[in-house]
Amino acid sequence: MTKAVSPKPAAVASSKAHMRVPLLDLQRQYAPLREEILAAITRLCDSQQFILGNEVAGFEREAAAFLSVGEVVGCASGTDALWLALVAAGVQPGDSVLTTPLTFFATASAIVRAQARPVFADIDPRTLNLDPQQASRCAASVPNLRALLPVHLYGQCADMDAFHQLAAEFNVPVIEDAAQAFGAAWRGQRAGSLGMAAAFSFYPTKNLSAMGDAGCVTTSDPTIAERMRRLRNHGSVSRYFHEEIGWNCRLDGLQAAVLRVKLKHVEEWNLARRQRAAAYDSLLTQAGFSGANAPLRRLETRAEAFHVYHQYVIRARRRDELRAFLNERGIGTEIYYPLPLHLQKCFNYLGYREGDLPESEQAAREVLALPMFAELTEAEQSYVVEQISNFYS
Repeated sequence: MTKAVSPKPAAVASSKAHMRVPLLDLQRQYAPLREEILAAITRLCDSQQFILGNEVAGFEREAAAFLSVGEVVGCASGTDALWLALVAAGVQPGDSVLTTPLTFFATASAIVRAQARPVFADIDPRTLNLDPQQASRCAASVPNLRALLPVHLYGQCADMDAFHQLAAEFNVPVIEDAAQAFGAAWRGQRAGSLGMAAAFSFYPTKNLSAMGDAGCVTTSDPTIAERMRRLRNHGSVSRYFHEEIGWNCRLDGLQAAVLRVKLKHVEEWNLARRQRAAAYDSLLTQAGFSGANAPLRRLETRAEAFHVYHQYVIRARRRDELRAFLNERGIGTEIYYPLPLHLQKCFNYLGYREGDLPESEQAAREVLALPMFAELTEAEQSYVVEQISNFYS
């Protein structure tokens, strides 16, 4: 085992007494924007346009320009965005949609909500994104395959070159789950513009966050966008006249007003996250965590990917013990995700068993997210790595 460098005992004692590092601190983001956000909320209240309206239209227009897509359709959550994208892309009852098991539950539940069957392929252990080779093998035996749904996990785009080739081979669209990847890119092209449609979440923990639930779906196909706008509003274009069965998943004007303020800052926040990730990389290397035998491994970033680090995730031996140790020392962490979707009780009917997707199962036993947000300080990061070193020493 590569031995980590131990800090001086006096420094450790001082850090224990004074340092607390949260996984995320939304107050630090809010404080400098407080007056601008309150002014936007006041503008919304004065307008009394609480559902859809000018704020939503303004956010959709500004987000489309940022993402370089033709259309943005605001909706009530990232979960709703996934459902809108799937249905508008033609997913029907009885179809299958291929995706990853190492992701948030909504990726698969949206497929079920569209009355389709989620099919899981294993992940690439280096990035933890869906492995295109595994997906290809799986797709060859899937009945009624209707779409590919790669997830841009933790803020790094999946291998979109490979997934476009796979989509062409099987004559199905690619739908991006970009819930964690606002501002990420693949070969310089932004997430959200890489498939037929893409779903984003603006849950309060995301890089671009609302003050509650919110989401959007993107496409460059105006026909698909028109259908998504209809679906989010009970399947209606004209009030009280319904062309199909839709859902009530419209974006609130208040959330759109807040998002318009934050959208102006998300690029600088993403760059700050990338700087914090580089600092973690350097600190962990200096602490001795490199090489195949190290007890802690960093994930790889593909050369083609512009990673926005929604999370900074490591793979750690004795993960649960390490997490408890860090918690005792005031350091917030999280596990994304502790149980792959193919082993969730609610998906027993799909017939998966433990051992079917070994890379996903092993990753679920090892992954740990360290504190990551744009306002994280150098001292806080040094303390986090110091305490990781103490644990493995």
